[in-house]
Amino acid sequence: MATQEPQARIGTASDPHTRRPAAWRGVADADWNDWHWQARNSLRRLEQLEQAFSLGDDEKAAISALGRNSLPIAITPYYASLIDAEDPACPIRRTLIPSTEELHTAPGELRDPCGEDNDTVVPGLVHRYPDRVLLLATGTCAVYCRYCTRSRMVGGGEGYSFQREQWRQAADYIAAHPSIRDVLISGGDPLLLEDHHLDELLGMLRAIPHLEIIRIGTKIPAVMPQRITPKLTAVLRKYHPFYLSVHFIHPSELTPEAVAACERLADAGIPLGSQTVLLKGVNDTPQIMRELMHGLLKARVRPYYLYQCDPIAGSGHLRTAVADGVKIIEALRGHTTGYAVPTYVIDAPGGGGKVPVSPHYVVGQMGEQIVLRNYANQMYEYPDTAGRTEAPQAPSDDAPDDAPDDSSALRMIRP
Repeated sequence: MATQEPQARIGTASDPHTRRPAAWRGVADADWNDWHWQARNSLRRLEQLEQAFSLGDDEKAAISALGRNSLPIAITPYYASLIDAEDPACPIRRTLIPSTEELHTAPGELRDPCGEDNDTVVPGLVHRYPDRVLLLATGTCAVYCRYCTRSRMVGGGEGYSFQREQWRQAADYIAAHPSIRDVLISGGDPLLLEDHHLDELLGMLRAIPHLEIIRIGTKIPAVMPQRITPKLTAVLRKYHPFYLSVHFIHPSELTPEAVAACERLADAGIPLGSQTVLLKGVNDTPQIMRELMHGLLKARVRPYYLYQCDPIAGSGHLRTAVADGVKIIEALRGHTTGYAVPTYVIDAPGGGGKVPVSPHYVVGQMGEQIVLRNYANQMYEYPDTAGRTEAPQAPSDDAPDDAPDDSSALRMIRP
């Protein structure tokens, strides 16, 4: 499916009132800019969604079919303002309003595709890599993405609980394992916690002497930038070195409000890295991805990961071929600044961890020459002679003055 630009690209307008759906145009700015108001007024039920969007029959059927243990629906009024109310193919709309395709599980799709449950050492703490852990602090999100790798547990998933008492168990485990130097706090979305609860959790972790780095993964700047308040940033900046991974999927998310939220975080000395999921009909073209990566850099966010969509149950209509992701990286590398090129990864199903996937730039080897292909599809040789024990051959005294200069390490061998 070709990626379509949503009508909501007017979200780049300077006046946020021009984006608000009719139902909220009379809302006072003080309410609209209050993140608690945004959370309380999120769209969750069919009748609310029908007031904001012209739902198609397929969307209505999918919403009606959601069961008690299904991934719920939640869309903040702010994020709803970025969605084309008439077009079911609107990129952001595809990721939030379910399709009946979501109800079908294809071969290879899994409830827990990354195998996190198998690596859970205490409730809410996943220890897979040698020196870092994943702490799931909450099961609540501001919006529920239909491609969520933790759709089994967020939004009240059966068999999972997220209690503040579990934070102490996680902290005790980390404290007892000196090899752990890095913790990523995720969920759910940790930035939905109240400031004092975040302060409590971060303080508990920062008190562990061998824990060097604390990170939080969040989509809040994209879906509820009102949450990024001066009070919040004052809490976060207390715990440096502290990093924030922000989740953006489409250029239309980079509104003035979202950019201002990122800038406020950056001004607090917090390094920002983006995590983007590659999604069919959303961002699966080089043009859209380049626009997004450039926009993130301008918002002081460094593109970090481009994820192949995990094979969660019912995600087939949102997943691309891996070859599509490789082509996107190939269209970025060399054609724009390296800062705008994320690492394309697949989270290996079953708990294998992140595996980087990239175009093939090493073509082969001819003797001691490595054959390389550059971004323009030109071939070069590189002398791979490091570690060679024999002495280099001295240049011949009788070499002609006009002999070609072979001093360059890289030599183009054909266009």
